[in-house]
Amino acid sequence: MTDIVSLDALVSRIEKGQSLAVPVDRSGVSMAATAAMIEAGIDKLRLICVPISGMQADLLIGAGAVDLLETSAISLGEAGGAPRFGAAVREGSITLRDATCPAIHAGLLAAQRGVPFMPIAGIIGSDLMKVRPDWKVIDSPVGEQGKVVVVPAITPDVALFHAPEADRDGNVRIGRFRELATMAYAARRTLVTVERIVDRNLLATEDSAAGVLPALYVDAVAVAKRGAWPLPLWGEYETDDAEVARYAAMARSEEGFRAYLSGFLSQRKQVA
Repeated sequence: MTDIVSLDALVSRIEKGQSLAVPVDRSGVSMAATAAMIEAGIDKLRLICVPISGMQADLLIGAGAVDLLETSAISLGEAGGAPRFGAAVREGSITLRDATCPAIHAGLLAAQRGVPFMPIAGIIGSDLMKVRPDWKVIDSPVGEQGKVVVVPAITPDVALFHAPEADRDGNVRIGRFRELATMAYAARRTLVTVERIVDRNLLATEDSAAGVLPALYVDAVAVAKRGAWPLPLWGEYETDDAEVARYAAMARSEEGFRAYLSGFLSQRKQVA
């Protein structure tokens, strides 16, 4: 049964040192939970980006909450590179596990299906193979593929994302963003923030159920209004480009980042 809880109670279910899967900006990023995690001092996280991240990862890295990062990229899009990510890589303060988008999705799919690995094509010959000893090249046991790369299953301790709404049973509307379902199926626990709780059953009809993650895969839900801001939430609001650009400019220095973070945390408290 899914618990409907406060934001702080939801975040309290994330423990120091756990692996945390988060989605790409367009899919619904829980910036509200990100702020609450930083406030709570949750650190030593192993962050798994599905398959890339932006401001969310940069904030967590800058706040010292991340020990290991597995991702295909960290970028602020039109606002440029992610400054705290770049600084952390240069300083060696985080462990970076370079990946590709298909490799991350394949690892999650393996976990979802309960198998130890998933074969993929297209990486053989890449320099990535030199830095990912856990990716193995094997002879394909079937067909004429020749050799394939096998990627170990990725089983996050926690999947975390933001969505427009959930019902009182804990069913969550995720629309067409099936990567959110993939995260939830693969993770040991799924935590979701939403704009609102609705009284209707989201699984009541075939039409409404098609874009819904069943409560069976959701451990807890918390309401966080404008919980993805300044990132977008499909069908609700667009990216606040000016705010992301302001962050990018301030976060170029440690002092600027700290000043931005203080204001961001204060602003999130006011919204809550």
